Amino acid sequence: MLIDFFFTVKDAGVPVSIKEFLTLLEALERQVISPSTDEFYFLSRLTLVKDEAHFDKFDRAFGSYFKGIDAVFEKHPEIPLEWLKQRMQRELTPEQKAAIEKFGYDKLLERLQALMKEQKERHEGGSKWIGTGGVSPFGHGGYNPEGIRIGGPGKNRSAVKVWEERQYKDYDSERELGTRNIKVALRRLRRFAREGAEDELALDDTIRATASNAGFLDIRMQPERRNNIKVLMLLDVGGSMDDHIARTEELFSAARTEFKNMEFFYFHNCVYDYLWKSNNRRHAERFDTWDVLRRYTPDTKLIFVGDATMSPYEVTQKGGSVEYNNAEAGAAWLQRFTSTFPHYAWLNPEPEGLWQYRQSIALIRQLMSDRMFGLTIDGLERAMRMLSK
Repeated sequence: MLIDFFFTVKDAGVPVSIKEFLTLLEALERQVISPSTDEFYFLSRLTLVKDEAHFDKFDRAFGSYFKGIDAVFEKHPEIPLEWLKQRMQRELTPEQKAAIEKFGYDKLLERLQALMKEQKERHEGGSKWIGTGGVSPFGHGGYNPEGIRIGGPGKNRSAVKVWEERQYKDYDSERELGTRNIKVALRRLRRFAREGAEDELALDDTIRATASNAGFLDIRMQPERRNNIKVLMLLDVGGSMDDHIARTEELFSAARTEFKNMEFFYFHNCVYDYLWKSNNRRHAERFDTWDVLRRYTPDTKLIFVGDATMSPYEVTQKGGSVEYNNAEAGAAWLQRFTSTFPHYAWLNPEPEGLWQYRQSIALIRQLMSDRMFGLTIDGLERAMRMLSK
């Protein structure tokens, strides 16, 4: 009975194979889960999806197949955009909100289908028609305890169904989707090695040693296989970077998880003669930049994170820093970093379309030998591929 489900997932763009489908059927046959939709969701996602980047596609396919998300709207006329333009917004009291009637799921769908046949023009601020800014259960921009959001952004998180074209299918490469997807991109920068204490069973070596020992067990151990990539991350903080806190925090969290050998320091706008690790104690606990340059080996991967948006003088002039009278220009320190660590990249959270309008970005791109990448999934993947060479 799950053959159609398999094809639904495949049609959604998830690269699932027969082998994974058979694994799912075998797991069901062995009753590894209880008869629950939620548990089946996690089991099927575990067995069918090989790459976390396809989780969103799988979720849509699963919802479509088991919950009938799209079934009601398979054949419907287009709702004119003019009906959905928000021109007024009502503020309701708690008593007014409590008095609004709930249709119930089935009646809600029936009512929408009837309105699609009756309504001939846009509507706003009402309680019946498809519109905006009112208490109708159909449309957007108003309030209803449960309704069908049609067009426009969500507001009260009370819709039982959303009817709109899904415009976020390209987020995998163009936009930040959270720590999970950042981790997937960062995993391109890996180099595994076995170092340290021998606390893991070396199965192949044990078999060979036992066979050579006339069948007498000869256990061999080996160090755990770890990612031994060394990363030094320098993060711009404060000022214009306040607009990018959420994305930078997600990157930082994912990097701390993925790179076990990672050190980080903060700077503001451009690197100068000192860095710091705690923003609360940035003036009391400073680290000499020369010490940082000498502390790490040349095979360390250097990653700058910053919007590179500042006065050009902060890059090119002595005393150009907005905070103090720096003895050397920021450009001199950037050149020292790129000379010390041949594998380097700059991640910029500013939209790439704005880079051409920032003189400081052009200066830093030049100093970085054009190794500047946008802080998007696609930019991260390109940066990690470059750093792994």
